[in-house]
Amino acid sequence: MAHLELTPKDNISSFRKLAIGSWKTAYDPTVYGTMTLRMEKALAYIEAFRQKTGIRLTVTHLVAKAMAEALRRCPEANAILRFNKIYLRKRITISMLVVQTDGGKVDLSSAKVDDAEQKSLRDIATEMELAFQRVRERKDSMMEKGKGTVQKVPYPLLNLFTWLMSFFMYTLNWDMRWAGMPHDAFGSAILTNIGSLGLDTAYVPLVPYSRVPILIAPGAVKDAPVVENGQVVPGKVMNINATFDHRFIDGLHAAILSKTLRELLEDPFAHFDPLDEVPAQKDAPTPLAVVG
Repeated sequence: MAHLELTPKDNISSFRKLAIGSWKTAYDPTVYGTMTLRMEKALAYIEAFRQKTGIRLTVTHLVAKAMAEALRRCPEANAILRFNKIYLRKRITISMLVVQTDGGKVDLSSAKVDDAEQKSLRDIATEMELAFQRVRERKDSMMEKGKGTVQKVPYPLLNLFTWLMSFFMYTLNWDMRWAGMPHDAFGSAILTNIGSLGLDTAYVPLVPYSRVPILIAPGAVKDAPVVENGQVVPGKVMNINATFDHRFIDGLHAAILSKTLRELLEDPFAHFDPLDEVPAQKDAPTPLAVVG
């Protein structure tokens, strides 16, 4: 069984082949960018959704759903490199970093939502919270098994170990769950909410081991002066910070992704779950607490 469901991309442009050949690893071809979004409507939608359903919807959920839709619209960005050839993913998986604490030791893990573009915002919020709970309570058996495997690796062999695991799982596309490595732990894009740390702007580095070419870091929502009809008025804004692998994601792809994020997040009532179709609170599960 393959580790990922993939199909090779043909008809690569000469520029893309040069870009792939110019950088050997994800250490080099990093592109950073930030865009600022108006958030008044998003905050109003979140409050209305919470009142209707009892589910603690957050900005993180909105960004996750918007990012999944952006990748649906731009499938060329939903890809990995294998033997310097671009392979398009058949599924859209959005993962988020989760903080674990154990006896004063802080660790990071990943919780993910598969096929996020096909799921409602309500489903994503519920699924993410359940995934967070499993990770934080250390009930994700595959994730814990993988961490146990890593802990056994001697420090001098860490570089070799991570390279081999990445090579086996992504270059050769082997399913390594038998060795304790989770299936597609990081997915198409990684989302980490730096706003929960009180930060407006920060850039997350590409992680060569994960082969994830897109990392999204929404910042804190803050008050700021904005211009409306030529007048400066008070508003709510948020930075979305992104890191891209330039070997196969460039300005064209970034433009589609950023346009989609802006379109959905600045007009959520028109693009996310219609509130008149969302089950009311009496039919909702116990309210969930989600970071971000």
